[in-house]
Amino acid sequence: MGLPLSLKGAGAVLDLKDQKMKEGKDLIRYFCVPCKPTKSNGGRTRNFPHHAPDKLALFKEYNKRDVEVEMSIKEKLRKFPVPEFVWEEYHLDQVINDRGILLDMQLVKNAIAFNERSKKTISSQMKDMTDLDNPNSVVQMKAWLSEQGLETDTLGKKAVAELIKDAPDDLAQVLSLRQQLAKSSVKKYQSMENAALKDNRARGMFQFYGANRTGRWAGRIIQLQNLPQNHMNDLAEARELVRVGDYDSLEMLYDDIPDTLSQLIRTAFIAKPGYKFYVADFSAIEARVIAHLAGEAWRLETFKAGGDIYCASASKMFHVPVEKHGINGHLRQKGKIAELALGYGGSVGALKAMGALEMGIPEEELQPLVTAWREANPNIVSMWWDFDNAIKNAVKMHSSTESHGIKFTWRSGMLFITLPSGRKLIYIKPKIGENQFGG
Repeated sequence: MGLPLSLKGAGAVLDLKDQKMKEGKDLIRYFCVPCKPTKSNGGRTRNFPHHAPDKLALFKEYNKRDVEVEMSIKEKLRKFPVPEFVWEEYHLDQVINDRGILLDMQLVKNAIAFNERSKKTISSQMKDMTDLDNPNSVVQMKAWLSEQGLETDTLGKKAVAELIKDAPDDLAQVLSLRQQLAKSSVKKYQSMENAALKDNRARGMFQFYGANRTGRWAGRIIQLQNLPQNHMNDLAEARELVRVGDYDSLEMLYDDIPDTLSQLIRTAFIAKPGYKFYVADFSAIEARVIAHLAGEAWRLETFKAGGDIYCASASKMFHVPVEKHGINGHLRQKGKIAELALGYGGSVGALKAMGALEMGIPEEELQPLVTAWREANPNIVSMWWDFDNAIKNAVKMHSSTESHGIKFTWRSGMLFITLPSGRKLIYIKPKIGENQFGG
């Protein structure tokens, strides 16, 4: 229901008479965590009930209160049952999480070892080139680059990639090595090693309704929803070298070992004999849904014909034919960035967040891009305002409204948005006020 995921937060939002007791954390630390042996505690490493009867009594009250708060929440929400199909998804989620996913631990362990060895080599190279004690230090590296005449406020991934484009060869090489050293995706191997149980399966990778505003699953531990892609032609060969522990051959054949290890992450998950994993994703799902809801006919025709929405969008925006790798193909990238950023009310800020500037689109072109996309999609823009009015009316009038097949209902101090599936998105205590833009 969009409530906070903590007992304390949920209780506070629902204005329960009895709230979760604040003393709980200290009591858990006292009774449930090993303590430091000191003279005053007689050198013990555990606190037992007889060491603090008063704390024990409070601890019991704390445990009882937790159950009472849970029961109060259940009582408050009794009027808002969860649809049966959502329970079915939850049960499926539990089966998936309990079954887990099998890991190739030999590959995982070797990848961790290879990464450590590669880091030492890269670090040594950078020390030789820069004379720095710790070339991985942001402060030291920024100071060194400044001495070489290269000023930068940040050494973030995007900023370094931009610096490399125009830097002299020797500085570009140092920056490139720094990027290899800073590659964080290989940490996933460490997460795999930490998560794997005795049967080499990692469990509990998804949290049901973890993104609790929308009801999406949240990735946990290894983050299976966010795995690096791989584009190597010889993926199987590279994988085998890591699996058998042949570091020297890997180093000889591949320039960038951290990147190679990153591309092999997906191959660490293995199906049981006789089975395969298939990688699948919805195709342009956001663009399809919004076209369907708004009835934007030219977009629906593009999808129906199996066309490329980015080319079609660019063609509509710039009034010229656009083909991938063909006529006016350079405009497809602008169509793509506009599609990804602008469909749900985004503007110049959304384009920047999607990396428009890094893709080489000049800042002065961003507003015209927004305008062109909105002019090409009048039904979608009109739908935004229809939704805007419907929601405001529901909240102001404490009533129900509907627009484009979506229902907006104010009830018991909450805004319910009923989706076409019947599932509801819920916003607690909505109110009309001024936003950050003065609207």
